[in-house]
Amino acid sequence: MNDLRFAAAIFLLLFCFKLPFFSIPAIHALSNDTDRLALLHFKQSITSDPFGFLSSWNDSVSSCDWPGVTCSRRHPRITSLDLRSHNLKGSLSPHIGNLTFLRFISLQDNSFSSPIPQQVGRLFRLQHLNLTNNMFGGRIPVSLMNCSELKVIWLYGNRLNGDIPKEIGTLRKLENFVVNKNNLTGEIPSSLGNLSSLWQFSTAYNFLSGNIPDEIRGLSSLKTFLVGANRLSGTIPSSLFNLSSLAAISIPNNQLNGNLPANIGFSLPNLRVFGVSANELSGTIPDSLSNVSRLQYLEIAANNFVGPVPTKLGNLLELRWLHLGANNLGGNSSYDWGFLTSLANCSKLEMLSLAGNNFGGTFPDSIGNLTSQLRELYLGGNHIHGSIPSSLENLINLNTLSMEENHLTGDIPEYLGKFGKMQLLALRTNRLLGKIPSSLGNLTQLLTLDLSENKLEGSIPRNIGNIKSLLRLNLSNNNLRGEVPVQVFFLPSLSNFLDFSNNFLVGRLPVEVGKLNIVNKLDLSSNNLSGEIPSTIGDCSSLEYLYLQGNSFDQNIPSSLAYLKGLVSLDLSLNNLSGEIPKDLQNFSLQYLNISFNLLEGEVPTGGVFQTASAIFMAGNSKLCGGVKELQLPKCPVKETKQKKRPVLKIIMITVCVVVGFLLFSFLFAFYLRS
Repeated sequence: MNDLRFAAAIFLLLFCFKLPFFSIPAIHALSNDTDRLALLHFKQSITSDPFGFLSSWNDSVSSCDWPGVTCSRRHPRITSLDLRSHNLKGSLSPHIGNLTFLRFISLQDNSFSSPIPQQVGRLFRLQHLNLTNNMFGGRIPVSLMNCSELKVIWLYGNRLNGDIPKEIGTLRKLENFVVNKNNLTGEIPSSLGNLSSLWQFSTAYNFLSGNIPDEIRGLSSLKTFLVGANRLSGTIPSSLFNLSSLAAISIPNNQLNGNLPANIGFSLPNLRVFGVSANELSGTIPDSLSNVSRLQYLEIAANNFVGPVPTKLGNLLELRWLHLGANNLGGNSSYDWGFLTSLANCSKLEMLSLAGNNFGGTFPDSIGNLTSQLRELYLGGNHIHGSIPSSLENLINLNTLSMEENHLTGDIPEYLGKFGKMQLLALRTNRLLGKIPSSLGNLTQLLTLDLSENKLEGSIPRNIGNIKSLLRLNLSNNNLRGEVPVQVFFLPSLSNFLDFSNNFLVGRLPVEVGKLNIVNKLDLSSNNLSGEIPSTIGDCSSLEYLYLQGNSFDQNIPSSLAYLKGLVSLDLSLNNLSGEIPKDLQNFSLQYLNISFNLLEGEVPTGGVFQTASAIFMAGNSKLCGGVKELQLPKCPVKETKQKKRPVLKIIMITVCVVVGFLLFSFLFAFYLRS
């Protein structure tokens, strides 16, 4: 008996030793088949594969060799699925949950739609989930919070809605959570404070509301906190400013209020980006910000900050971007500019915006000491007076100079023509005098030139026609004289608008106006232009807004206006136009028409814009008639029809025939008597 028991034990031991050698391949085959079937179901959920990327996903090839699939080296189980940027369309199959060895999924930059299936919560080995830039809808599945190994969740650029699951606090290994550009609502969950490994939290461009939770103090590894463009309210918790690991704080476009802490600059030694623009913050700018020595981007625009700008901002030697616009900084005094001197130390500064504040006095010459690396300078909407300083000539690399809506006087400097990289020059709404410098014609990269609402005189320089890159040209509301230079009509890029209104320009509108075939708005109103409106105006095929009122144009309204099928607003009032209203004006999408105070006559059409009395203005044309009854114009005289003319014609023909017949008879009778 004992021998039998010993033999049985030996057999069982041998069997157990042999089991791995014989059963593991079978188990692997079964497991691999599970993965293969799951991927085939995945493929069936794809409705469009324009590049045929999944065409080799079939039984002729091992699933571990399928494109986008990676298997473990130790066993034939799928650990990675990388299908980014193949323009795939369809839904994410619930069978994805059967790929239980997956550690990495990336479906980025495709067109997957429908909700994320709850079955993703079965992927307990998953570490990296990237569904960025698709069309996934529905909620973030709560089951995803079961994937305790997750380190990266990227759901940026989808259509997800609902809350961020409060269970996110269970993902203790999570390092990166990015859900920008969705439709998420609700609050930032306080459980977030449990994620001590989290270094990036990004929820910008959603509809999150409520406060930033104070529990954020638990994020000891946090480097990037991006929650801009939501509906967050309340104050910024002081605990956020105590996270010394932070490199970027970006919370613009919310409804946050309160002050910035006075000691903000002493607890954020690694901060490089600080953006709180477009909130309701108030108080002064803390002097301690000057101690954040690594700061590169400082944006606090569009708040309610008051007082002076700290004079030691020049300590920020890495500073590249300083946006202080749209606050109440400064005291409308020459003493407002003390900080400019120190900013000369910021040799990497590329953008400086002080627009929309309360800075006053004259420009200090120290503005010319700013680094020549400066690209953009915004000073508009202040109370600055005096002339444009000569020291500004040192900022030779400027591509943007915006000084509109101040009280500047004197001439526009000739040296501005040396700024060869200039793309935007805005000096509107000042008190500038003199002529437009011809040197501006050298700015061959200029996109926008706005000198409107000044007291400029003389003629429009012809060499403005050299600025082939111009998209927008506005010289309105000045004292400019002379003719409209033909050269401006040959600007090939002029597409947004050309506005010379409210000047003293004379002469005819050149036929070359038809060359402006991509311009959206043309305004030459309130000048002294005369002659007929050239028929070539009909070649301006992109026009939506045409304003020629307040001139001395005469003769007929050109019928070629009917070619402007996109025209929505047309004003020809206060001219000397005559003749009838072209009937074709009723055949396109005009929404506003003003032809009042001309010499027009005849019947008013009744179709298109002429059907809406509130959209048309035609007073001061005493010979117009007809139209819709709301216009209360006199009826047009009834014209004789052809049917009424026919009896008269018959009588005349009969009379003629009788007379001719009588004369013929008399001739024949006389001839008979003579013979």
